[in-house]
Amino acid sequence: MIGSPVKPLFVFVLTFSLLLVVILLSPSPHILQIPFPSGSSVGSDIWSVKRIMEWRPCKWWLQGHLTPLPAKTNGYIRVDCYGGLNQMRRDLCDGVGIARLLNATLVLPKFEVAAYWNESSGFADVFDVDYFIQKMSGYIEVVKELPKDIASKEPFKVDCSKRKGQFDYIESVLPSLLEHHYISFTPAMSQRRDRYPEYARATLCQACYSAIRLTSSLEKKAIELLDAIPKPFLSLHLRFEPDMVAYSQCEYPNLSRSSIAAIEAARVDRKPWTGELAQIWRKRGKCPLTPNETVLMLQSLNIPTSTNIYLAAGDGLMEMEGFTSVYTNVFTKSVLLNQEDFTRMHGNTKAALDYHVSINSDAYVATYFGNMDKIVAAMRTYKRMHNTLFLSRKAFAELTSQGLEGVALKKALWEVHKNDFAIGRGFALPDCFCEFEL
Repeated sequence: MIGSPVKPLFVFVLTFSLLLVVILLSPSPHILQIPFPSGSSVGSDIWSVKRIMEWRPCKWWLQGHLTPLPAKTNGYIRVDCYGGLNQMRRDLCDGVGIARLLNATLVLPKFEVAAYWNESSGFADVFDVDYFIQKMSGYIEVVKELPKDIASKEPFKVDCSKRKGQFDYIESVLPSLLEHHYISFTPAMSQRRDRYPEYARATLCQACYSAIRLTSSLEKKAIELLDAIPKPFLSLHLRFEPDMVAYSQCEYPNLSRSSIAAIEAARVDRKPWTGELAQIWRKRGKCPLTPNETVLMLQSLNIPTSTNIYLAAGDGLMEMEGFTSVYTNVFTKSVLLNQEDFTRMHGNTKAALDYHVSINSDAYVATYFGNMDKIVAAMRTYKRMHNTLFLSRKAFAELTSQGLEGVALKKALWEVHKNDFAIGRGFALPDCFCEFEL
């Protein structure tokens, strides 16, 4: 007996129809269907946006087989680091990778701080030396003391300001190392780390993200500060100090007289751009956000005005009245810490506290893309803390130049930052982290 084909055909059609309905009604995993926030504290904030890309430490760093260290070293290298704490940390990371590239033994770095930083602390005053040496074991040899035959000598200083790639260092720096046995250098600001062999890149990554931690006394103070901040909280790195604005060469017509005077005093020979050049400069995202502009940005991301905000910033922030009148739960280390302890601290130790609080905050928002922001974002990625966002100065300048304001401006800013958060823009640099599609 031959069965009727009607029933199987009916089942097939019904199944296919149901499947089609499911596909049509289900959101694509690559399309973010988050309702636009009204600007009030009601609705979805930026942290509720579904991420479609995620940065994670690359396997060749964490799980790769380490290339054995050569039996004989080519000499000793000291990395000389300049600037603020996070700039010096960047120099150290680069220097460690270069030292491994040249098969050198690393001497503890030297922190050289300009007078205007009001700083005298060295590497060992801020970071745990023994921990650093332990965590770098197998990646590179690190010594506290030099052999007696060269301990009394100053290292031969090598100019590395123009060297950026693997072969630049091998061809130009290695001969000096072999000749003098003990050299020092400051890495070029722009490195081509992607051209390093993996063993040198892994050494750089290990130094920067796994081997550096604060001294026990400084970490204790950082934990005290972290515990004092009401939870949950957002750490905001706001950059609107007189020297920062002067350095940017941007003009701000609506500042207070005191702010304008402070900026002019810090300008020295850096005159602001004017006319069409000023507009071009601003549209390139070169101008720091004012506190009032930051308020507008945070509101466009629907971050409630009742949010607890820790201000990770240096001394001398200007124009804060407009910010604190809207976001009223703002906390600073100068208020939360014992005043005697705070006045004794130098720039490096204050920056170290901000760093520790920021990598452990519930959310981190940066108004700039400087050394601290890059390191904090990467460390948060390393710890799988993804509520991190960089406010787009370029988008803000572009949108406001088009005449957008009010609800229209907030909606456009939401779209820009929604997409940035979804793909993890700025979460980490590709030197040590790789992208994974979620």
